[in-house]
Amino acid sequence: MAGGRCGPLLTTLLAASVVALAATEGPEQAVLPAEQSRVQPMTASNWTLVMEGEWMLKFYAPWCPSCQQTDSEWETFAKNGETLQISVGKVDVIQEPGLSGRFFVTTLPAFFHAKDGIFRRYRGPGIFEDLQNYILEKKWQSVEPLTGWKSPASLTMSGMAGLFSISGKIWHLHNYFTVTLGIPAWCSYVFFVIATLLFGLLMGLILVIISECFYVPLPRNLSEHSEQNQKSEEAHRAEQLQDAEEEKDDSNEEENKDSLVDDEEEKEDLGDEDEAEEEEEEDNLPGGMDEEKSEVSDQGPLREGSVTQEEVEPDEAEEDITEQPHSPDTEVAEEALRQRKSQNASKGP
Repeated sequence: MAGGRCGPLLTTLLAASVVALAATEGPEQAVLPAEQSRVQPMTASNWTLVMEGEWMLKFYAPWCPSCQQTDSEWETFAKNGETLQISVGKVDVIQEPGLSGRFFVTTLPAFFHAKDGIFRRYRGPGIFEDLQNYILEKKWQSVEPLTGWKSPASLTMSGMAGLFSISGKIWHLHNYFTVTLGIPAWCSYVFFVIATLLFGLLMGLILVIISECFYVPLPRNLSEHSEQNQKSEEAHRAEQLQDAEEEKDDSNEEENKDSLVDDEEEKEDLGDEDEAEEEEEEDNLPGGMDEEKSEVSDQGPLREGSVTQEEVEPDEAEEDITEQPHSPDTEVAEEALRQRKSQNASKGP
């Protein structure tokens, strides 16, 4: 009987002790704080902190497997940040698309080193030892910095950050339409197309209004004066063209006149040469006549036989003369024959 009664009592005591122990241990475990991360999240509001001191930044996305593999190494690197005298931060590209555009992040994960506002891209592995050596050995000095328009603090990258932030908001809105509200994707696309057209029309209207406000119209007198000036300039140009055409016509006429005068002068020169040749021929004719007369006088009276021969052969001589070509010498010979015939005829009776 006693043994049967002691068994249930022992079990109840053991259960009570276990519950008491669990009750005492639970508050102690709840009091222990969770280990706080040393990695500082960076946003569009506090990113300017990296412009002072030395920083290492990591750009990641929650869905990226490669980024998740380097999380523990990045936490270890952040814990040793005090000894390395460096601050460690991270940027979620899903929540901060503007910062990803400012640093022009195209691959994940992406690491950047910043020293007093000068940024460099770290392209090594995200392992603690490599990161530690990169800082201790100052390997970042051999890396070309992002200067000029590529610098995250430049005006160009600020504009890029604005574009990326707008695209991120549009993406979030698209997800809200399709996931939360259950609207089809094509309806979301149509909405964004219509919104883009309306936004463009609105911006054009605003630009027209601004231009009308700043544009000062000219008074009517000035406008009329300007029109008169334009008309006068056009008339002056027309007159200049007419004058140029008239000058061309005059020059052509003068050239034609000069050519005609030259032709006339050439003709006159040719006429003078012909006259000179005729005069020379006339001068030669009297000399020939005198010679023939002298020959006739020297011969004296011809015999009757010769006369009869000359009277018998006049036709033959005339035929010979007619057969010869007419030239100045032949004409002189014909005249000499005629004179001889006349002389013979006078001597005959």
